[in-house]
Amino acid sequence: MDSSLISSEPASDATGESIWPRRVLRGVVNVFVAFDWGEEIHLDQARSLLPSEEQAVLRRRRTPLSIGYRPAPLRFGLTPVQFDWPELGVQETTVEATVFDFAAASMALRTPFALGADALLRLATALGDTQAIQQAARHAAQRLYDGILSAIQAPHWSELTEEYVVFEFSPENGLADIVLSEHPSWLAGLVRLDTACLHSDEVAEAIRLHIRYGQQDLLVADWAAAVLIDVNCAETLQVVEFANLQLLEFREIDNRLDDRLADAARLVHRLAQRWLPFWRPFTVQVRALGDLKVEANTVFERTQNALKLVGDQYLARAYRLLSARFYLEQWQESIQRSLNVIESAYRVLADQAAAWRAEALELSIVLLIVIEIVLTLMGY
Repeated sequence: MDSSLISSEPASDATGESIWPRRVLRGVVNVFVAFDWGEEIHLDQARSLLPSEEQAVLRRRRTPLSIGYRPAPLRFGLTPVQFDWPELGVQETTVEATVFDFAAASMALRTPFALGADALLRLATALGDTQAIQQAARHAAQRLYDGILSAIQAPHWSELTEEYVVFEFSPENGLADIVLSEHPSWLAGLVRLDTACLHSDEVAEAIRLHIRYGQQDLLVADWAAAVLIDVNCAETLQVVEFANLQLLEFREIDNRLDDRLADAARLVHRLAQRWLPFWRPFTVQVRALGDLKVEANTVFERTQNALKLVGDQYLARAYRLLSARFYLEQWQESIQRSLNVIESAYRVLADQAAAWRAEALELSIVLLIVIEIVLTLMGY
């Protein structure tokens, strides 16, 4: 990356007009697009199918050796694509894929930029429309998906995607202090992907969650995008990419639970109409719910244990920041509540069916007794 990130010009020109909108900023725009490809990926088998390498956590001197992925995902270098970026035009864009054992894949599209501050804000706003970047990422991922398909257990490419943009800068000439103290509205627009003139309350909320490790670095994260200023951003970008994948997995489970909840509601309605056969034990639905509950807990366990951050306070704080912005804890609580509601509904149905079967059995016994008495009285 070009080290001349920001010039040492004065804050305004001879006419008193601010030169910030015209000041050229250099960096890299990273767009992560997450996909869900099924239930599980056998990484050893996938590695034998296509050239790849294990993705280790990139380390600095402060990063303990104990920190890493468990198990390590696979990184696939894909053919660069020609993508028409807003404000930048058609650029050769590097594409990398990271594949995890819980069948999640993240496509990372990267391209350098050298734009004025206002032009960079317009680029951010244009990236708020994710359709084009989704299509480019999906097209780039198709060959990889086809190549490792035999290593995917219960393959199913979900229509759900999760996108996240990171604007990466080098920490030259006090950029972190400048954007935080002098241009917070611009910074908020960048992480909100919005050129609108934001209210001061919205600006404060957009940049509220930020962390700094050194004098020159900065990470500001919001729901849609982040600004990262650091000498070496690779390890922080890995944490961002992983949190984005985790959000997708939680959304996927939540959507499937919504479908199960709708099925349960329909069954309850039929029960209220008394059209439900009393002999139906609902074992199929209860068993399917049990499988989904095991899968949800497995996703929680795998995603939470895949990246071990204990020991590196900066990366752990970065993950907590992203987790708060993505509401990962609330997603997990919502999934657990949905599981409990659906399980309760199916249990009620199963108990009601069992009660009906008991009543039917009692009536059958009474009927047999009556028949036996009648036959006795008739001399049979």
